[in-house]
Amino acid sequence: MTAPSTFGLSSEARNLHWLLTNLVEEVPGIQSVAVVSSDGLLLLSSDPGRNAEAKAEAKRQRTGGPRGSAADLATIVSGIGSLTIGAAKLMDSGKVKHTMVAMEEGSLFVMSISDGSLLGVHGSADCDMSVVAYHMALFVGRAGHVLTPELRSELRQSLEQESAGSAR
Repeated sequence: MTAPSTFGLSSEARNLHWLLTNLVEEVPGIQSVAVVSSDGLLLLSSDPGRNAEAKAEAKRQRTGGPRGSAADLATIVSGIGSLTIGAAKLMDSGKVKHTMVAMEEGSLFVMSISDGSLLGVHGSADCDMSVVAYHMALFVGRAGHVLTPELRSELRQSLEQESAGSAR
């Protein structure tokens, strides 16, 4: 993973980048990670170099980013989050804590962050689901209290600037 530039970001934003980088590097089997706002926008990704590519391609095609990109993971995480929230309301079962999808060739984990944002992780087929879920819970516990509206705005602006910089 290539670390995104954190130059000019607040200490809270740099800390979130560090937490995300640490999650990916420390947990075997994690392929990509995305933090998505409650309105479905990508805030933070383990795939910083492809954020700009995904946005540029989506802009050209108006059909979404390239397969496997940070934008795709964000879209999937947002959709699964919305679907499970709707199911929980329909079933009158309280708030959704996490969702895990096991597939033949990989896994997908979605965990709620306190402000309505979501943490999504794409794992390999051989990842230890309990280890991934544990480390995701640690990330949520550490990130949830700092993910304020101001920080979400800063993260969005950072992605937009990254996108504009690589489009040149």
